[in-house]
Amino acid sequence: MAEFSGNLFLRAEGRADGHTVLAGQSFRAPFHLSKPYWDADAGILIVQVVNPTAGILAGDRLESAITVESGAALLVTTPSASRIFKMDDGRSAESRQQFTVAAGGWLEVAPEPLVPHRGSRFRQVTSVEIAPGGGLFFVDQLQPGRVGHDEAWQWERLCLDLTVRLAGEIILRERLDQTGEELRALAALAGSGPAACFANAVLISEETGGNWRDELKQLHRDGLWLGVSALRRGGWSLRLVAPDSVKLRQGLREVRRILAASFPKLGADLRKL
Repeated sequence: MAEFSGNLFLRAEGRADGHTVLAGQSFRAPFHLSKPYWDADAGILIVQVVNPTAGILAGDRLESAITVESGAALLVTTPSASRIFKMDDGRSAESRQQFTVAAGGWLEVAPEPLVPHRGSRFRQVTSVEIAPGGGLFFVDQLQPGRVGHDEAWQWERLCLDLTVRLAGEIILRERLDQTGEELRALAALAGSGPAACFANAVLISEETGGNWRDELKQLHRDGLWLGVSALRRGGWSLRLVAPDSVKLRQGLREVRRILAASFPKLGADLRKL
């Protein structure tokens, strides 16, 4: 079976008219870019990253680097979930992604969920560098596997490694490294059931006005667990646990709607292309 060593590079710059353009871009399979779309209402450039293959396979090594310069605003999303397929003979796959935002820049990264299949092993390492005055909203979503195929929580290893630096200082360092069975136990503690889904979001911004934190807390009901924690400086960590993928999607949609009142770039429609 073919192995991919794919890479993605994007550099967004702001123009004099206030629009954002991709001043630099390159990609290699399994990465592919759709045509960028300028959302005039939110003032942000939307780019969808497409994987034209079946998903992530054994031996795949993926690298991405996204840079947003001062005065630019970029939203990077995906049209479908990233499926991580079964891997034999102890093999694994890995993704390394680097996000860099300059002062006066804004980046939102909101891919569809990771879906680890039975017997898969996957590591994702994310490094974020934000300059003072830069802004970021990064979301990671995780589904328990192919629930309809009775494959929930049956991956062998999943590692999600995240480091966020503001002005060179680490303000968030976290690592999930668990088997499916270990994470199933966490879902049971939340009382979310066998199809529980997770989302981890990081918001970095100097903007602190508005009552959005109180509004977000009101979403903690009807089977959706939501928590907000302040980072040591410059931002917040948001965690969501939902009983299924539909409830998680609805919860994230409401989170972005509430935040958009204080952070207007989050008013963009993720599916508007």
